[in-house]
Amino acid sequence: MHAAEASHYRILYAFTGGADGAHPRAGLIRNTNGDFYGTALSGGDAGFGTVFELSRRGEQTTLYSFLDQEDGANPHASVISDEAGNLYGTAFFGGLVNSFGGTVFKLGNTGQEMTLHEFSGGTDGGNPAAPLIRDADGNLYGTTVEGGSGCYPSAGCGVAFLLDSAGREHVLHTFAGGRDGQAPIGGLVRDRKGTLYGTTFNGGAGRSCDSGCGVVFRIASDGKEKVLYAFRGGSDGANPYAGLIRDDDGNLYGTTSAGGSSGNGTVFKASRNGSEVVLHSFTGSDGATPYGGVIRDKLGNLYGTTNAGGDFGLGTIFELAPDGTETVLHSFAGGDDGASPYAGLIMGRRGHLYGTTFAGGPSDAGVVFKLKP
Repeated sequence: MHAAEASHYRILYAFTGGADGAHPRAGLIRNTNGDFYGTALSGGDAGFGTVFELSRRGEQTTLYSFLDQEDGANPHASVISDEAGNLYGTAFFGGLVNSFGGTVFKLGNTGQEMTLHEFSGGTDGGNPAAPLIRDADGNLYGTTVEGGSGCYPSAGCGVAFLLDSAGREHVLHTFAGGRDGQAPIGGLVRDRKGTLYGTTFNGGAGRSCDSGCGVVFRIASDGKEKVLYAFRGGSDGANPYAGLIRDDDGNLYGTTSAGGSSGNGTVFKASRNGSEVVLHSFTGSDGATPYGGVIRDKLGNLYGTTNAGGDFGLGTIFELAPDGTETVLHSFAGGDDGASPYAGLIMGRRGHLYGTTFAGGPSDAGVVFKLKP
């Protein structure tokens, strides 16, 4: 592990916890003008979270405040956009069908919010925590942590779903809580053939975790699910919280929030044939508990965050080179610089990294940051 000496870190915006929102749990997206969009878990006019815009100059605008009604409440994930500038996302709670089931929403470029689906918490799923993805036909794909059937009668073990352009929901797979996985917290990634890949936090064959140590799964276009890798909970990692990314060869990269040689989580690579390689095990001093996923640059370097560990125990921003060398780019101190990031990063055209922290900042309500490696 190496500590970076020349990285430049600065705050673009610090949340106040009022109408602007508080505690962003999700990461950011960026438009062609360089402006950012994201969500805050709480705060806003009613205290149930916001969708916000942040200009490249650091000027914040609250685009929508959730009301914990049909619109939803407490978004855990970020948003995605279409060509017209409409935003799509999920809320973990809310909805009139079941106030705890969550929603899929659309936010028009004029600020009008529309609920596209309200989860019942039953067979259609419940409590989406992951961002959506969208195909060329306007279909949305995502996961829910709970709901479904054939698992826990009171909650379910989650589903993978498709929401078509007409607003009809189709359950692609219902997780049973055994070898196929349980509780997909992270989102999905889709290849050119329409095959979906993701992770579950629990389930699988690993016996060292109370409810299984999680899996990497594949869902074919015909809906058939296959477990590519089941974490055992030892040096290979355990409990992946985030989704995956793919390279041009179809290899998958992600993080586990636990396991590894020191029990502090890992960065891993999984091949299409189901083999898994641990690229890095966090020791604690270089970071611990990575809840966010990783991004990859053209040279094959991976970048991400950890929720804990580092110099002050409040998380890090890290770089992992193709040869396995890890560099800590920033250790969060818990003051104005932020603390405890849950989400991963995005990269700008010049290689700058952008992200959010859940806590820290002058109001301890989280920040949006920029880092130049």
